[in-house]
Amino acid sequence: MELLSLVARLALPAPVRPSDPPAAPAPLPVDWAAVEGRLGLRLPADYKRLVSACGPLELGGRLWLHAPCERGERFEYGDWLWETHRECRIASRRTPPYQPPPFHPEPGGLLAWGETRDGVRLFWDTGAHDDPDRWPVVAHDRNAGGEEDPWRRWGTTLTETVAALLADGLPLPRGRTLGPLPATACRTAFLVGARPWTPPERDPEPAPEAGGVRRAALTGGNGLEALTRLVPPPATPYLGDGTWEWLFEELGTRLPDEYVTLMERYGSGHWGNWLGFFTPLRTAGNGLAHHARRAADTYRGLRGRFPEHHPLAVWPEPGGFLPFAVSVEGDYLGWLTEGEPDDWPVAVWPRRAGQGPPLAGTLTDVLLEWLRGDLVTEGLAGLGEEDDPLAFAGFSPGSDDTHW
Repeated sequence: MELLSLVARLALPAPVRPSDPPAAPAPLPVDWAAVEGRLGLRLPADYKRLVSACGPLELGGRLWLHAPCERGERFEYGDWLWETHRECRIASRRTPPYQPPPFHPEPGGLLAWGETRDGVRLFWDTGAHDDPDRWPVVAHDRNAGGEEDPWRRWGTTLTETVAALLADGLPLPRGRTLGPLPATACRTAFLVGARPWTPPERDPEPAPEAGGVRRAALTGGNGLEALTRLVPPPATPYLGDGTWEWLFEELGTRLPDEYVTLMERYGSGHWGNWLGFFTPLRTAGNGLAHHARRAADTYRGLRGRFPEHHPLAVWPEPGGFLPFAVSVEGDYLGWLTEGEPDDWPVAVWPRRAGQGPPLAGTLTDVLLEWLRGDLVTEGLAGLGEEDDPLAFAGFSPGSDDTHW
């Protein structure tokens, strides 16, 4: 059965709230010539027909079948591809067989097309066949654990994969199964109102002097001066609507002067598309104080159940861990609040590894060493031999719309 016909038979899911029914699938007028021209690949015909007719979909309440589209801060297809490929490349270095497969745009590399709510990423193996309609699907399960290969090669095309997921499911690591999914389909909730992706113009070559300054900062200099040469700060840092005095009162402590200086130069945002610094002065909703409380509650709960794996005190306990940033995989970066704030050491609470010692140096030292590719520690993504640090040493500033 053709993919579009298969999906057309699926029902809308029942609304979670009567006042908020799910959106029905709707056409998305993708410029496929522009998309394929930017990717340098033809895409499977069944995928293009489905997306043109239905747009991005949530299948069975669990699987997001993404499309070349964009919606404000929530989703941009090109960024999603880049981030998904990078995250799975990094994760593959930590798990058997400890050798990442090639990812697009490498010739024959894996190309992402979907993901599940619980961390399974779905790709086409573009090197398996010259005909894209015969590309097999490959799955990466980030919850496979550290001792098992997270990759599964099902040998099924996109249409065959969706049919199998709706019927009996497909195998994942550790004896788990993806599916069978409920026979429902709707527009992905966070992509209601999305518009077709317009491939951006390719970045111009940087001026020699600009590239030279950044390249030199990979090896020369230290402190905030070197950091700002490597990663130019935004013109208008986003801090939130409060004051530092308000935050210190909320937390019951002042914070290191170095952190305040760093945030006033950069504000909240994502470093290296990996590490998100919380918005420090947001007084309502998702700011540093809010995230720190949630993380502390989570850590205390885990410490109560697995004390051998969670040895830290946690804020506001004396000397407790106080997080100010989180990675895309849920690793926290924070301080051990011992002594005076300007003397607090920086530490990582890694999601998938045992607790390590505090990191050497100041927060700026840690950030600079990591962006240069010189810091290797659990919880902070490292660079491979093939990676150019300048391609990853970037900063995306926060805004009123960001949740961190």
